[in-house]
Amino acid sequence: MTTAAAAMALATARLRAAGVPDPARDARLLLAHAASVDAARITLMTPEEIAPEIGERYEQLIALRAVRVPVSQLIGAREFYGRSFRISRDVLDPRPETESLIEAALAEPYSRVLDLGVGSGCILVTLLAERSDAQGVGVDLSEAACLQASANAVQLGVAGRAQIVQSDWFENVDGRFDLIVSNPPYLAQAEMAAVAPELALYEPAIALTDGADGLTAYRVIAAQAQGYLTAAGRVLVELGWRQGADVAEIFMQAGWGSVVILPDLDGRDRVICAQNPA
Repeated sequence: MTTAAAAMALATARLRAAGVPDPARDARLLLAHAASVDAARITLMTPEEIAPEIGERYEQLIALRAVRVPVSQLIGAREFYGRSFRISRDVLDPRPETESLIEAALAEPYSRVLDLGVGSGCILVTLLAERSDAQGVGVDLSEAACLQASANAVQLGVAGRAQIVQSDWFENVDGRFDLIVSNPPYLAQAEMAAVAPELALYEPAIALTDGADGLTAYRVIAAQAQGYLTAAGRVLVELGWRQGADVAEIFMQAGWGSVVILPDLDGRDRVICAQNPA
């Protein structure tokens, strides 16, 4: 039999050879999942021999990770803003940089939220969980994403305050909101050839790119959001780190009175905050 330490060492080497970023971390997380223990306990396991059934499960997980299946899909969950969200191939894997949008949203009061392109529900569910008196609507073109968002809303205790609707942007949206948020597909089609295999092979393309210049969603939101926003409301959209000037210009050309580019923790352009629509 093999010790946990030896198994992780072999797995790390295999993942490194496959080009996986941070292979030691992934080897540790996947062993924790195979052994059904918290990742924090793996250090305590390292001198111990692992049972054959755990070793077999671990081998399968490492084989899948070596062909670049994302860890979140292998374990079925992803941590986001201190909560665990269920993840599948039908939705975008929540990214740490999206927490910059959450921080910007929480900086001011809100009571009614619209999330355009709700995906896993990580943004909408987090915003509702952080404000117990808030209500929200999440829309997505993908029926599978709507089901995933609904499951996360139930799991994290906000289902009574969250309405999930299948919609092509604003098509099936009614009412007014004091906060509209979105992490839309912002990769240009030309950029898709260079994205990591985890994204290109295992995440839904519809959540990554508009198939054009990466700016289509921002044009739609800038042009139509004023019809769904309260007078003092805000629009917060995530963007690619090189898109700040272009997206700001789209909102300014659409007549928004206040357009501010907000950085992420690395100082890169990450969120546009637009207010005072024409």
